[in-house]
Amino acid sequence: MAEKCFPLSVEQLELLTREFPTPFHIYDEAAIRKNARALKAAFTWNQGFKEYFAVKAAPNPFLMKILKSEGFGADCSSLPELLLAAETGISGEEIIFTSNDTPAAEFKKAAELGAIINLDDISHIDFLERTAGIPELICCRYNPGRLKDGNVIIGHPEEAKYGFTREQLVEGYRILRDKGVKRFGLHTMVASNELNGGYFVETADILFDLVAEISKTLGITFEFVNIGGGIGIPYQPEQEPVDLNAVGTGIRKLYEEKIAGAGLPALDLRMECGRMITGPFGWLVSRVLHRKSTYKEYVGLDACMANLMRPALYGAYHHITVPAKEQLPHNFICDVTGSLCENNDKFAIDRALPPVETGDLVVIHDAGAHGHAMGFNYNGKLRSAELLLRETGKVVKIRRAETPADYFATLDFEALKNFDA
Repeated sequence: MAEKCFPLSVEQLELLTREFPTPFHIYDEAAIRKNARALKAAFTWNQGFKEYFAVKAAPNPFLMKILKSEGFGADCSSLPELLLAAETGISGEEIIFTSNDTPAAEFKKAAELGAIINLDDISHIDFLERTAGIPELICCRYNPGRLKDGNVIIGHPEEAKYGFTREQLVEGYRILRDKGVKRFGLHTMVASNELNGGYFVETADILFDLVAEISKTLGITFEFVNIGGGIGIPYQPEQEPVDLNAVGTGIRKLYEEKIAGAGLPALDLRMECGRMITGPFGWLVSRVLHRKSTYKEYVGLDACMANLMRPALYGAYHHITVPAKEQLPHNFICDVTGSLCENNDKFAIDRALPPVETGDLVVIHDAGAHGHAMGFNYNGKLRSAELLLRETGKVVKIRRAETPADYFATLDFEALKNFDA
């Protein structure tokens, strides 16, 4: 069972809110580092193992710099993410660029940075050649179709917009080989927030077989396989985290049989986890603004789905605690809501909490990935600040809260004065 903890005491949290008004996201550096090391430890048997942190999960350069110091690279899928990686000091083959429907400018920037380009479609080979040139090292994304089940979040592979079919993959590598590519990688990503560790072992099995087949067919050598990310986290207290060591051991057994045992050249293993790296170690802290009793009981927060949209978007569960009242009976059944003018702006529905009153601080757990990152400005809502609890115990601001000036920054009010309606 996953224990839902918060790294600050009630007194420390109340004191913190005097300096940093709610709502805000806060991350735990020590816990993130410990978790990053646990992932690497599970794959020490593979000398070339590398994790490329999925920037989309938590695109903050302070968090990325922490992970860079732990040996992580960056998995990017847009121009701003590439720029963010570069600003953080991550460049060259420390970046893997995986995108789809990619604009020319993004391929050009990836090539300029020396990133590993991971192609999503066979037609992109010609497009890349015309726009940025074909690099010496390239990777292609495989969509296994019905060969591999998807899961609830990412859907069935055969219905996904991502990746090459098996036949396209063989032809794509043939074309790339004939265009002078010397170094090859293979990638797939077919799950999101998956808690079954065996799923990732099965994914490696499929890729190892594919490496052997394509290597023999085309006479090329693969440097790495990237089994993607998608390792889930136990959002619900009764769930168990993925056993990383079991995943590592399972993949190692397959590697020794299908790569080393088959006499194939050494193959580096790559991953691109995001959620499981930072997700459990970030929290959205909010304060109760209102209590409402109509046909149901409502607890209204100063945060809304602009700060954490997963519950509204996916119906996702996020554990909620009231730090000052956790020892009290959880017998108050309520919906926990925000102020957005949308009825699905709810962090929880029919949730059992201790008796909640206006002014109470509330902590929403597991918001360290796809939380602040998915924020938006609909309804004029402004995104909150991000804070970092350093290993020293000091809390620092790593992103300020947005202001109305930020919201209006792209509008030209001077031009408006001369606009004739």
